[in-house]
Amino acid sequence: MLRFASLFVALLLFAVNSQAQIKKLTLGDIYTKNRYGSKGVGPLRWMQDNKSYSTVEYNAAAGGSDIIRYDVVSGARSILINASQLVPASGAKPLGIADYEWSADNNKLLLFTNTKKVWRYNTRGDYWVLDLKSGKLTQLGKSLPASTLMFAKFSPDGSRVGYVSQQNIYVEEIATGMITQLTKDGGGDIINGTFDWVYEEELDDRDGFRWSPDGNSIAYWQSDTKGVGTFYLINNTDSNYSKPLPFPYPKVGTSNSAVKVGVVAATGGATRWFDVPGDPRNNYLARMDFIPGSNEVMIRQLNRLQNSNKVWVGNTAGMQLKLLFTETDSAWVDIHDDIVWLDNNKYFTWTSERDGWVHLYKVSRDGKEIKPITRGNFDVVNINCIDPAGGYVYYIASPENFTQRYLYRSRLDGKGIAERVSPADMAGQHSYQISADAKYAIHSFENAQTPRRISLIDLRTHKEIRLMEDNKELKSRISELSLRPKEFLKVDIGAVVLDAWMIKPIQFDPQKKYPVIFHVYGEPAGSTVQDNWGTGDNLWHQYLANELGCIVISVDNRGTKVPRGRDFRKCIYRQIGLLAADDQAAAAKKIIQTYSFIDSAHVGMWGWSGGGQMTLHGLFRHGDVFKTGIAVSFVALQNLYDNVYQERYMGLPDDNQYGYKEGSPLTHAGKLQGKLMIIHGTGDDNVHYQNFEMLVNELIKNNKLFSMQSYPNRDHGIWQGVNTTLHLRRTMENFWKLNL
Repeated sequence: MLRFASLFVALLLFAVNSQAQIKKLTLGDIYTKNRYGSKGVGPLRWMQDNKSYSTVEYNAAAGGSDIIRYDVVSGARSILINASQLVPASGAKPLGIADYEWSADNNKLLLFTNTKKVWRYNTRGDYWVLDLKSGKLTQLGKSLPASTLMFAKFSPDGSRVGYVSQQNIYVEEIATGMITQLTKDGGGDIINGTFDWVYEEELDDRDGFRWSPDGNSIAYWQSDTKGVGTFYLINNTDSNYSKPLPFPYPKVGTSNSAVKVGVVAATGGATRWFDVPGDPRNNYLARMDFIPGSNEVMIRQLNRLQNSNKVWVGNTAGMQLKLLFTETDSAWVDIHDDIVWLDNNKYFTWTSERDGWVHLYKVSRDGKEIKPITRGNFDVVNINCIDPAGGYVYYIASPENFTQRYLYRSRLDGKGIAERVSPADMAGQHSYQISADAKYAIHSFENAQTPRRISLIDLRTHKEIRLMEDNKELKSRISELSLRPKEFLKVDIGAVVLDAWMIKPIQFDPQKKYPVIFHVYGEPAGSTVQDNWGTGDNLWHQYLANELGCIVISVDNRGTKVPRGRDFRKCIYRQIGLLAADDQAAAAKKIIQTYSFIDSAHVGMWGWSGGGQMTLHGLFRHGDVFKTGIAVSFVALQNLYDNVYQERYMGLPDDNQYGYKEGSPLTHAGKLQGKLMIIHGTGDDNVHYQNFEMLVNELIKNNKLFSMQSYPNRDHGIWQGVNTTLHLRRTMENFWKLNL
């Protein structure tokens, strides 16, 4: 008997010791201590010689950051700028480096510091110029209000800097400090050299002026926001009285800013305006750039429906306009930033879906000749490098696995077939920062089980020259958790086969039944099913799987941003929220039928933003499948969202009344049968808190019980303020524990 007792104790001690080796994943470690954050490098940028790159490194002795040069082959390190050179005054600390730019001759450095956030990014702050020859450090715009400068950039000869301050454009001579104000009508309704909220958010327009190649003039955008509806965010927490925060926000079907492009001499004077045909409030001037070596600008104009992209060439001397060509689509056209001028500026590159796939084309300067550069039944995901001297374009694509990304190259003359550059034995997602001569690259690799591995490679052979970061410490910490790997699946719903992934708890037993949570996004702006380290809140879902003892699944429905061809992406045109939610329900049913360990009585769903809207559709319209859900920062009524995004995918509200009505969760709120939690930030400038309150009213009207959580003054990401992120995740976890 004693022997059996001793054996029992030994087995118990073995079990305890084994458990001690497995660390538990906690929300605090993920969101407060950042114990599982991955490391990167840089930011790095290639030097003009293409044989070295620069980066920013902290100098503890100087109490600031140096700008360092590394030689590619030898790895030799040299200091380009010492932090001590960036001390603005005696006894002061070195300036922080938020961003920097070299003049064309590399003799001057433009430094961005003391930055402030403008909606999404820190694009406002202070700029300084360091003259490397004299060592002189000069602050720009000293007579202007502090930290108001935006988008500063050198003139082509490096003698001047142009910038925006308080919606006007200025040029400053570096040597003398003389400032010339080029525009004087900015402020209030008029915005010069930058953009209003919707252009920034939906067209990715921020920097709104361009130097001419000869440095004699500046072309710029001007926006007149008069007549655009004003939305008010309300700050109720920072004083005894509420403070309204107004900003122009054009909702679906309402008036836009009137936007135009003008040209002004860099020495000052009157602005001359291009007379671009069409109502300026019902067309978008989405892109404008000078054609190299000329006094002409290329302007790209989207119509209100965004199914037509007209390419204009404007002569800044006489202000004449010529229509080069027009890109159209029966759904919508996307704006791409892949234009590179070739063959002494006789041709330019152009990205299009005209053959059903995203490909790169070569277009003559008169627009009459359009030839394909890349070919095949696959999408070009993004262009990495166009190397005219070598005769190749390098780009990311994934013809065989839509969850992965690889580097390919094709000849610029359009001959031959696409060549894969990324190694065959590295399955996952690759990204590259390629030198201009396409000889070297900073290579990043990751997959769902592998944090980013970053190395310097010889692109010609893809051989590693130097390992820069392998996240060894993070991999060790992850290994201690003994998590089950994310499994990738194919889900055949009849009309189409969809990609999905599944996360199971560590102690998974296929003989048991498990509740399931579906994570969804589902709209054209993104994808959740990617074979990379971070997409889909990876550790959050691992935590849920193990803390709740559940299965977590995500499916990319039709219409999501994946490289599966035009038809897959654009079949959701005019039916946002409808086809996607139906695909999600069909996929859930198929998965439940396929896997016996899933408990069909306990199926949950959650999503953020577009995924929040999709979650509401899941519970309201597919309550037979989804019993529990959390919707975060959601659109409840599509007419409340901005017109550029919503009209791009839905058309105009008067022309698609059915789609807007049926595609809005608000319409179906009375059908709720399951358990719902809704979460929103009251300071959300993107998807307004108004959506939350309207849905609350509708649920109350229909006598539907639900849970709700508001976060004061938090924006769309709900992260500002002390402890917000951890509190949000704990709130969601608690809801699942009580209701799933």
